[in-house]
Amino acid sequence: MSENDFDFFHGRWRVLNRKIADIPGRGTEWVEFESESDARPVLGGGANIDTIRAADWEGMTLRQYDPADDVWRIWWASSRAPGKLDPPLEGRFTDGHGVFFGDDVVGGHAVKLRFDWTAGEAPEWRQAFSYDGGQTWETNWVMRFERL
Repeated sequence: MSENDFDFFHGRWRVLNRKIADIPGRGTEWVEFESESDARPVLGGGANIDTIRAADWEGMTLRQYDPADDVWRIWWASSRAPGKLDPPLEGRFTDGHGVFFGDDVVGGHAVKLRFDWTAGEAPEWRQAFSYDGGQTWETNWVMRFERL
């Protein structure tokens, strides 16, 4: 694991999104839509920022490697929640697969979050929520990236 773990993600991407339409745990209708993403290194390569733009919202992710703790931290902000920076998720890559965990409140309920990243030429990101302390997970958003 190193500050280069997310180097595969630098550049411009077409993003194929598949997402549960409602708050996870309360809905099963999946929606699909496209977006575009642009990711670049910052802070001498020890961090990266990406922006993602869909038809009706924009988001931004900051990922920063902490060499002292040997972990990545990931923060998310979106035009759907102005002025809010979500609590960070923390984790690492092993053999091209990154797993990151965090805690948040969604729809008024405490939730554990998990991000799964699969590195490579066609990366994939998955988000899952757990409402039972991590005993079970519900995948609620999948992004597949195609390089532009």
